[in-house]
Amino acid sequence: MWSWDAFFDFLTNPQLIQGAWTTIWLTAVSMALALPLAVLVALGRASRIGPVRAVTGFYVWLMRGTPLLVQLVIIYTGLPQLGLRLGVISAALTGLVLNEAAYLSEIVRAGVLSVPRGQSEAARALGMPPWKVFRVVVMPQALRVMVPPLGNSFNGLLKTTTLVSVISVEELLRRTQFAVQTNFRVLEGLTAAALYYLAMTTLWGLVQRWLEIRVGRGHQTGPSKGRRVKTAAVPALEMETR
Repeated sequence: MWSWDAFFDFLTNPQLIQGAWTTIWLTAVSMALALPLAVLVALGRASRIGPVRAVTGFYVWLMRGTPLLVQLVIIYTGLPQLGLRLGVISAALTGLVLNEAAYLSEIVRAGVLSVPRGQSEAARALGMPPWKVFRVVVMPQALRVMVPPLGNSFNGLLKTTTLVSVISVEELLRRTQFAVQTNFRVLEGLTAAALYYLAMTTLWGLVQRWLEIRVGRGHQTGPSKGRRVKTAAVPALEMETR
């Protein structure tokens, strides 16, 4: 029978609160490390150098084609057989970063490809170096396309961190399992954990909405004409090159 007392005890249990905090920072650090790697992989897949395209393509194919759970177990229990031993947190971060970067690279690549090629050609015609073309012209416009799926990926990563419990990382799910062992109230404990996840994803949804509005500010529908007002990126390039 359901016990409200046990449920509220789980909601205020320090173990679950600490586990929720571990889930948050593990997600944030993994995303912060995966995103730069994803940009490099996306650029590699768009490279004109064949070996670079082959290596980055193989990486994306491998990471997306195998389960994260299997990758985590291989990193934590398989690599020591090759002489590479990682701690629990290091193994969890390595698995999450490598897996997430493969998916994020496709988002970054799609965002970059959404920018008309003429924008880059116009910037190069004005004498901009390639790195500045990417930073000033391509990325600001690509971000408008990238932010919604990137935000969804962060949301998904918050829940994907439950998988690291199999290698003994004490995130929210594993700490809930420990707490349940004290009174065997499984339903109440897991329901409390589910509410924690729901709260975290809901708060992130608000942050994501704010980011989408901020990034798309230059493309909002005007109040008078009812048309999209696009930023004049190319005319402004001349100012950047001076």
